Amino acid sequence: MSRLPELRFASPRKLPRAGSLDGRVVVLDIAFAAEGIGKGFEKTTGKFIKNLGARLAKWVDHHDHPLHESFARDERFVLATKAQHGACPEMITAQMVERTGPVDTVLCHFDLDGLYAAAKWVLGGKEPYPGADADARVVDTRIGVATKEAERIDHALRAHWLDDTLKRRVVLYLVGGLKAGVERNSIEEAAADFRRMADASKQLAEEYAVEGGIAYLELRSDAPKCDKTELLLLGQQQATVSIVVDAGNATIAAPFESGLDFVRLLDLGGGMPTRVNIPKKRLVDAMAAIRTALAERDAAT
Repeated sequence: MSRLPELRFASPRKLPRAGSLDGRVVVLDIAFAAEGIGKGFEKTTGKFIKNLGARLAKWVDHHDHPLHESFARDERFVLATKAQHGACPEMITAQMVERTGPVDTVLCHFDLDGLYAAAKWVLGGKEPYPGADADARVVDTRIGVATKEAERIDHALRAHWLDDTLKRRVVLYLVGGLKAGVERNSIEEAAADFRRMADASKQLAEEYAVEGGIAYLELRSDAPKCDKTELLLLGQQQATVSIVVDAGNATIAAPFESGLDFVRLLDLGGGMPTRVNIPKKRLVDAMAAIRTALAERDAAT
């Protein structure tokens, strides 16, 4: 690619205005909005796709959603489930990038998976370093061991997930060949902040209440700043399912290989099967459904 496209970052429920994006747009690692939470597909993803119109060059994603079938005949959409592809970068090929042609904007999810996908696209479908696709899969599924490079980037992004400057620097660092400089320095500094948040997560994890295969924790208003992903993973060391409640919302997570599918179980209409967010008011019914699913799974083994 002769020039670096504009880099923009988003999440399924917080998409930018289509009119704010330049030229032809490729969308990477951004799930279709779930039907069971928030405004749903039509008012978010559907509206965004309609407003982009012919400027949408490609949409590549690996999150479950029942409306994937509706786009199966549209060659601009390359959609899979989490079970089919544990991460988005492995779906991007040199042939895909070449066929798509020049793009002006890359809009990607703001986690490691999304940024690695953006870097791979900019590099014409080539991994930014050998094993980068595998690293993205390890980080997104939490199965296996990532390289120190990916671990540092993951920690940096989790500590400063609202920092768009850091996200751009991560992509530039990957595209530029992992060279020393301001990009690497920024990543290392942000990763150091993560270590302090991880320590707070370990302290908070001691407060989990464990019952019926679920580790439950409601964060206090004065709880120290922590990393929620780390906190959920620590909960999964105590039970199959970990639940963290914070500011009126509940995050529910389980290991990728657990066999649980919260999207289907809780009728959420799309998303990552083993990590979802729901309003706290739905939590009592959700926990009952999860306990039933765990009992059925255990009885079948």
